Amino acid sequence: MAWIRNRPLGLVYHDPAQAQSGYTLFSSVGGHHATLLDPEGAIVHRWHHSEGIQYARLLANGNLLVSTLPPKEADGLEQLGGLQGALVELDWRGQTVWEYRNPALHHDHLRLENGDTLILTWRKLPEGLTERVRGGHPDESDPERMWGDVVQRIDPHGTVLYEWRSWEHLDVDEDLICPLEGRKEWTHANSLDLTPDGRLLISFRQTDTVGMVDFETGDFTWKWGPGVLSHQHHASWLESGRVLVFDNGCHRRHRGTYSEVLEVDPASNEIAWNYKAGTIHAFFSSFLSGAERLANGNTFITEGASGRLFEVTPEGETVWEYVSAFNYQLGFGPSPAVFRAHRYPLDDPRFSGKTLSKEPYLELNARIERGLVIEEGSG
Repeated sequence: MAWIRNRPLGLVYHDPAQAQSGYTLFSSVGGHHATLLDPEGAIVHRWHHSEGIQYARLLANGNLLVSTLPPKEADGLEQLGGLQGALVELDWRGQTVWEYRNPALHHDHLRLENGDTLILTWRKLPEGLTERVRGGHPDESDPERMWGDVVQRIDPHGTVLYEWRSWEHLDVDEDLICPLEGRKEWTHANSLDLTPDGRLLISFRQTDTVGMVDFETGDFTWKWGPGVLSHQHHASWLESGRVLVFDNGCHRRHRGTYSEVLEVDPASNEIAWNYKAGTIHAFFSSFLSGAERLANGNTFITEGASGRLFEVTPEGETVWEYVSAFNYQLGFGPSPAVFRAHRYPLDDPRFSGKTLSKEPYLELNARIERGLVIEEGSG
């Protein structure tokens, strides 16, 4: 998104006839709230957690599963983006009903129907493997052994029931780190999803790869992306059998720097649909971000770095657009960044019996409507 000094904040545009009516859930990286918006962009509910809320998903029971801020010390992992201190389940009032702590947690989580949870963690690669991993540029701060991605399934008590170690199924000759990225970690997984037949769908940013994994064998049944993707986020399964991906595009080869949302058919590796801005550099986020397909066929997009949330039709027309007013101090300065946002239908049963009202947030909504930036601690 083009950054202007007095850029608009809050709801920028809404076409009710074409937009998917619903509530939008988002949280700011570095912040302590998750915020729910009505279709007109007004805040109608907020959750707060003292340890921070970097990312949140609504669960089937109506509770909120959130990732907290990272620990200050984590054996060197604090140098990596996406680190989290804990997973916490909050009820509608923001009370903790479940939590899981692990200093190696990062990026994404997925609650399963039986109550178990899929999580992403980091672990040091086995001895001797770091030297064999190709690509990336070395730095004097690199660890002696790189970090590798692990997917775990934990039960409600936090017991690990299953573990998939990425390096056991990667190929040092194929899974190459982008030459412009560092060598602190190999793959940098940033999203988890499941296919209807139970395979894991995972996105690896460092190697420009999305893939599907057979849980029984641990092997990839599909890997795709190098040469097309550039440091993508949020690979999600569609009912059509295709995969939707937010391609950040920050290190494209010979094709300029811009972001794009792609819908790829794993059966053929053909691109079935894509979205990019008509003015090519008007849509770009070098990190974070996501995209999800809505029930009406539109696509809801999180342009993470700028805190811009918007909905487009299959033809690429923007029909709903919102810019976050919440700024938080990150390592590189104040930022409105949003990891990933979600849209939920107005008649979603998880909202049944809940109070959703603008009344408690009249002052906050008014400040946003006036274009005032909300700094940490003031909102």
